[in-house]
Amino acid sequence: MDPKGPERLSEILSRLFAARGWGRQQDRLHLERAWAEAAGAEYAAITRVGGMKRRILEIEVKGAIPLQELSQFHKRGILERLRQAMPGTTITDIKFRAGT
Repeated sequence: MDPKGPERLSEILSRLFAARGWGRQQDRLHLERAWAEAAGAEYAAITRVGGMKRRILEIEVKGAIPLQELSQFHKRGILERLRQAMPGTTITDIKFRAGT
């Protein structure tokens, strides 16, 4: 008989999610939803979340003009909305790059 007693279901599920990578998938979906909301429908349609590296969000943008608009005029506002939408995630900057 195990001296610890029965294992909690939450602990079992936590290990299962980690083993299957489901936690990372959920984090990615949450980040993509937050980006779409923060960027707005117009920019969400022409961008794609590339990933997070060292707390910098990488966004691929279709087209040179929208890339310039996002990086020059909208970056600060979008970054602030992202921070509000994802309080447990530290995002220090957004890096826009040309995408296909």
